[in-house]
Amino acid sequence: MAALALTSSCPLGYSRVKSLALSSRSSPNPVLSPPVLSKSTKSNLSFFKPLSLTPIISTNRIHKSQGKLTVKAAASSPAAATPPSQQPWQGAAMKPLMASIATGVILWFLPVPSGVSRNAWQLLSIFLATIVGIITQPLPLGAVALLGLGASVLTKTLTFSAAFSAFGDPIPWLIALAFFFARGFIKTGLGNRIAYQFVSLFGSSSLGLGYSLVFSEALLAPAIPSVSARAGGIFLPLVKSLCVACGSNAGDGTENRLGSWLMLTCFQTSVISSSMFLTAMAANPLSANLAFNTIKQQIGWTDWAKAAIVPGLVSLLVVPLILYVIYPPTVKTSPDAPRLAKEKLEKMGPMTKNEIIMAGTLFLTVGLWIFGGMLNVDAVTAAILGLSVLLVTGVVTWKECLAESVAWDTLTWFAALIAMAGYLNKYGLIAWFSQTVVKVVGGLGLSWQMSFGILVLLYFYSHYFFASGAAHIGAMFTAFLSVASALGTPSYLGALVLSFLSNLMGGITHYGIGSAPVFYGAGYVPLAQWWGYGFLISIVNLIIWLGVGGIWWKALGLW
Repeated sequence: MAALALTSSCPLGYSRVKSLALSSRSSPNPVLSPPVLSKSTKSNLSFFKPLSLTPIISTNRIHKSQGKLTVKAAASSPAAATPPSQQPWQGAAMKPLMASIATGVILWFLPVPSGVSRNAWQLLSIFLATIVGIITQPLPLGAVALLGLGASVLTKTLTFSAAFSAFGDPIPWLIALAFFFARGFIKTGLGNRIAYQFVSLFGSSSLGLGYSLVFSEALLAPAIPSVSARAGGIFLPLVKSLCVACGSNAGDGTENRLGSWLMLTCFQTSVISSSMFLTAMAANPLSANLAFNTIKQQIGWTDWAKAAIVPGLVSLLVVPLILYVIYPPTVKTSPDAPRLAKEKLEKMGPMTKNEIIMAGTLFLTVGLWIFGGMLNVDAVTAAILGLSVLLVTGVVTWKECLAESVAWDTLTWFAALIAMAGYLNKYGLIAWFSQTVVKVVGGLGLSWQMSFGILVLLYFYSHYFFASGAAHIGAMFTAFLSVASALGTPSYLGALVLSFLSNLMGGITHYGIGSAPVFYGAGYVPLAQWWGYGFLISIVNLIIWLGVGGIWWKALGLW
């Protein structure tokens, strides 16, 4: 018997040992047979972690043949083929599929409320059935979304062009392009180099590492007006590199070492940083514009930042800590990490040609994200330009882009949800919902504080029905601000609060804001936990922004 021991040392001072046993048989002319590595082992070998391969071979298997030292190591016999009649089911999980279909069918045949068109009600049925399918996952998310679009077209609820209209929307493509950038970031080793730099500075604890990323993202937020670009083009590649450097990989059981907590933390704080500055999210100027049209008061950049800075900073400090307590990484400290990271940087030597190209492309893309407004270049165009450079120089190949299945899956399901949610608004369902809320809340006879609190909760949690912050703002912002002002809420305060919440509400699902599909698509956090912790953090954010923020806004004289 011959055995092959694989020792993988995490750069943060943690090591793992895996062994592969290889059965050996005698032969007149023994030859060396390569071991068959498992998929997870190949994954460990494919990244930058230092590995040592140590063959442990019985001496009686080593002898000379024709003047050469050879070793006989035959692979273990393959398992017997499964008879066709016993092949495992490859299709959908039937119970989740039935739950999804039942949701749509029941809602489809319920009486249509007065003021709602039949088409809108049918689309709502299909949309909710798709959401249930996305939660329960009888099939991969892209397949579930495709079934939803197919049902919409089959029932004539949407035309084919309407159902697939969002595949021309820039946001899903920007998210897909982010995954291609991440591939180049890791492949060239630039991600490793930057990850080691972060570890050398902040890596003695997981919490310190998390906070360094959180506040780095917040510092970039006012300069890059696309949360999708910040999350996907800059921080997803960096966070993935850090996770891999710590031996935390998606899909091999090591997600909870660091990756699960770090991915969820970076996502939840991205919605906070987006809410802190007028220029931190593409839809924020839309909120300011609608506020001006409704209450004839302009929300300036400084006014927005001044009102958001205190509750924003408190949230940035509190949210990572709460997630650290309720969803902790198993790797918490590594006192030797900074020293080991510096050693790894020394071994890497100077930057390679591909690293320099990758870094230059990243600076070009980020520069266009920051100054693109002056040059009339939008975020997705800048990303396409950056990817073009990587493809032309061979840093990333098109075959590698095609192999990024998560990118194409995310593009499919996110575009599908955008299309269905957009047509719910076009069919008048969202307007009907807003008017109904206004009538109900306005008829309760409550104080403005209580009425505004109810409006805030309804506005916030109705985001489960939206796959875009801009769509939600466009559909409901004006109606909710108008009724809040009519019920006595200080108009300027109401406009600011609804503007802030238009970002924070993106944290409740994996599709509610541009950074959500990016971090969820990395595969470190199961969907049920993503939604569950998203709901818990939404409560924390509401308490902070309405509690601490309310006191701060009182001090500023906003109410």
